[in-house]
Amino acid sequence: MIRKNIDLLNFISNLKEEEHLYFIEENCTSKTIIAQQDTRTKWVYIIKQGIAKCSLNDDNGNEFIQEFFSEGMKFGELEVFNNKAIYCAMIAITNVVYYKISHENFTALLNSNKTFNTIVLKSLVTKLSEKGPRFAFQQNRTIKDNIFKLFQEFPTVLNIIPKQDIANYLGITLRSLNRSLNDLQIVKPETE
Repeated sequence: MIRKNIDLLNFISNLKEEEHLYFIEENCTSKTIIAQQDTRTKWVYIIKQGIAKCSLNDDNGNEFIQEFFSEGMKFGELEVFNNKAIYCAMIAITNVVYYKISHENFTALLNSNKTFNTIVLKSLVTKLSEKGPRFAFQQNRTIKDNIFKLFQEFPTVLNIIPKQDIANYLGITLRSLNRSLNDLQIVKPETE
């Protein structure tokens, strides 16, 4: 549910000084739109700290959350290859620190650094290979099965992700989520 790519983050930290200049570090507060759906961007973004959601809004204003991204996850890289508008919005859920690298420098680094190229390819494969099984599970199981699985994997998710975002991620209404949480006797854990 909350994806990470520590290999990419470590790679950026260990870059040679001249290559590290390709990356610009920025930060934003919760609810900030980092990248707007259906707009052109000249940046690839990599999260250093925090959590952001990758989401699509349909013509009726319904939000579908594809993934939650955290440390080391990148977005905007598909647009480097297809030269189209960004598919999804990226919105900060918590305060987020992120790197951005221009398409030009991203491509230059891909061409000049084999390790970077391999990390990027592996991350694309991982993104694709994890989406299919998740969508299949969600489609072929009950709402309660999906919620139970989610809370088994991320017991403290209610402390991190708003309920509406969890519902949008699961493709259900907030009311259905609340009813299922009640039926499964899942309550928000106490914060320390």
